[in-house]
Amino acid sequence: MANVNNGPAPRPRFNFMWFWAMVAIGIVLYAMFSDSDSQPIKGDWQMVEELVEGGSVERIEVLDNHKMSVYLNEEHVDSLLKDSRFKDMPRAGVQIQFTSHGDPSLFSEDLKAAEAVAKQNNPEQKDVKVVYGFSEKAWYDYIFDFLPWILIIVVWFIIMRSMSRGAGGGGNGLMNVGKARAQMSDKNNKDRVTFKDVAGLEEAKVEIMEIVDFLKHADKYKALGAKIPRGALLAGPPGTGKTLLAKAVAGEANVPFLSISGSDFVEMFVGVGASRVRDLFEQAKKVAPCIVFIDEIDAIGRARGKNSGFSGNDERENTLNQLLTEMDGFQTNAGVIVLAATNRVDILDKALMRAGRFDRQIEVGLPDVKERQAIFDVHLKKLKLDEKLDREFLAKQTPGFAGADIANVCNEAALIAARNDHKVVMQQDFLAAIDRIVGGLERRNMPMSPEERRSTAIHEVGHATVMWRLKNCDPVLKVTIIPRGRSLGATWYLPEERANHNVEHFRHKMAGLLGGRIAEQELMGITSTGAISDLERTSKTAYAMVAYYGMSPKVGNISYYDSTGQRDMFTKPFSEETARLIDEEVRRIVDEVVELTRKIINDERENIERIADVLLEKETIFSEDIEAVLGKSAQQIAKEEAETKSAEAKEQEGEDAPEPEIKYVLEPDVKSPETEDNEE
Repeated sequence: MANVNNGPAPRPRFNFMWFWAMVAIGIVLYAMFSDSDSQPIKGDWQMVEELVEGGSVERIEVLDNHKMSVYLNEEHVDSLLKDSRFKDMPRAGVQIQFTSHGDPSLFSEDLKAAEAVAKQNNPEQKDVKVVYGFSEKAWYDYIFDFLPWILIIVVWFIIMRSMSRGAGGGGNGLMNVGKARAQMSDKNNKDRVTFKDVAGLEEAKVEIMEIVDFLKHADKYKALGAKIPRGALLAGPPGTGKTLLAKAVAGEANVPFLSISGSDFVEMFVGVGASRVRDLFEQAKKVAPCIVFIDEIDAIGRARGKNSGFSGNDERENTLNQLLTEMDGFQTNAGVIVLAATNRVDILDKALMRAGRFDRQIEVGLPDVKERQAIFDVHLKKLKLDEKLDREFLAKQTPGFAGADIANVCNEAALIAARNDHKVVMQQDFLAAIDRIVGGLERRNMPMSPEERRSTAIHEVGHATVMWRLKNCDPVLKVTIIPRGRSLGATWYLPEERANHNVEHFRHKMAGLLGGRIAEQELMGITSTGAISDLERTSKTAYAMVAYYGMSPKVGNISYYDSTGQRDMFTKPFSEETARLIDEEVRRIVDEVVELTRKIINDERENIERIADVLLEKETIFSEDIEAVLGKSAQQIAKEEAETKSAEAKEQEGEDAPEPEIKYVLEPDVKSPETEDNEE
């Protein structure tokens, strides 16, 4: 496609600094290497005195009363060149140079004495001609004399020019170190983002719409005495679209948008961060009403006073104090709304979170099924797709994926389709992309012995069998023994998006994790290292049940989870006796789960062997293959029973009206990282 420009490309400006640099280098090279082949040798008066007594000197030029240039007789040159002292001497011109540091009159007396000796040896010897004069400097000698001053002037000129650029609002000048490096999007920008460009995030859109409406219709709110919100904090996992939502707010309100990262305030110089905060709000006041967006605000908004013993004057704290002052201090920032984004709300300073600064906190969580389908629709517009592609199916296959992850899936699917020479991107390409992102790259050439393959097959089928028989486990999709990433095999399942969990849910999930280890022990009599990830997740889940969720009768309804992140990592909120009790309860829970898992494995021993044989043959089997051996899964049976009971209840009550659709599912206020690890 041709490149279309609005006008001719600007001609590059010639930098004269390069010209003067080349001139200086040329001068130095000329002075160093000019006439290098005819350089006279360096000597002293003893050497010249010997030559005068031998009658070899024709004349001597004395410059400035101390610089001596010696010219020799032509008939003596050949014989002198044989001497090692004179082998590098030129045949003509100035052949010897020396410097006399004594009285010029003494030089004349010494020269006459040497001439007398020469006449004694040869009465016909002529006197040496002596010419006195004063030397004239070459033009480059003056440059060498003033070269240090020239360098000082050039350096001063460069520094002052750089400082002037900085003072004029340039990008990288020395005086610009205290300027905020905010990127500004004007309200007249044709490429501005609106809510139509943001798929999903419906709840966040509704909550943030008040800010947009205030910017559009400020008079309506001012007439009622309402004040504009000072700021809103967008909190959520990485890749959920926090930055995109902030851009959409500015585009929807049709106001200027100043964006900057929290790390841009951090500098090695003292006071730079606070200066940049002041400059940022000064820029915002000039174009108000506007929106200031600070991405990754946790870089400067961490809670103060944690490491006060190590740092008496923390530059980051000074920057935070200035931000607090600008957002709600004595100064009035009318029409300036601050939006910030972070995925670490727990570590932010409480003063930053209070009303009057960030008046509201908007959760930008992971999208649900419908929102994921909408996000797929946005990213699939640029791809050449198969007509049979089921977008709802793709949304169901990607639970827990953020918007950035879905974009990565679409791009990876296109790359896989191109590698396989497909004319369009098909559904199998998307499934391969999901497997690639979640599990890693296939390693089909990895050497494995038959015993290792058998052990891996038994391990993965053990996972699948236990999960198939327990209703609170996630539905199994497929089982493979093709190595991916660091794993020798994998059991793929579809995580259900639950908002709440009970004891039975956790027990069944742990049983599914331990199914592989127990299957290896019961069917093959071995204990391998392949279950390290399963054991880690099981242990974390058991500790979360006891110490966080209060699911242990002995420990009681007590939670030691710190949602604020303020607790010192070196101290425990419980005694040593309580720690021992927690360990005992964790061991009891894991042992009970192991017994449950071992019973299922022993009951399904023959079926596990049959499924493992099929898996060794095909390398990858799906839920249909497992259902052919084990029958319907416990999840499917429970779903059918629930549907039957619901239909019977409707018949008894005589209600034919459909049940109201639950549009939104509330997430729990406190969610530990251990739970998230086990909700894959």
